[in-house]
Amino acid sequence: MEKLVFIIGGNLGNRFSLIKSAKIMMEEVFGPTIAASSVYETEAWGGKSSADYLNQVLVFQSSFDPFKVLEIIQGIENRLERKRAIKWGDRTMDIDLLFYGNLCLETENLVIPHPFIARRRFVLEPLNEVMPEFIHPKEKIEIRQLLANCKDASKVSTFKKSPELPG
Repeated sequence: MEKLVFIIGGNLGNRFSLIKSAKIMMEEVFGPTIAASSVYETEAWGGKSSADYLNQVLVFQSSFDPFKVLEIIQGIENRLERKRAIKWGDRTMDIDLLFYGNLCLETENLVIPHPFIARRRFVLEPLNEVMPEFIHPKEKIEIRQLLANCKDASKVSTFKKSPELPG
């Protein structure tokens, strides 16, 4: 069993309802979440989106191989009416596999860990909430240190606190 770490989110439709639906669909396949961050509202990253996103980090355990995981999450995105018209454009749901345990993998269709983690505050804030001491397998430093070093100044704020977290 490997620890699978995802970030899910979108900026079209009922964003919060779509986050809840994606989480339910993922739990149907991967089992219960080990951890779930709060839901964050974030400025669009990459410059081609027209509205703010809601994002959440989810952590699961699974024995599916990474390529099967990719197939599953793309199927969930499609069920939630994801359109792939413009890279980094508006979308109902985007599910990115951030980490697959400590695996480092680079293929044409799948790169693990996700290559932009260290540069995206909207990823690092929720990651830091659920696993601040996790050591990035390529960067070789903890998530909290990646966040402290992050130059991305985009706005990231809590939209809905996770009931799974203390406080």
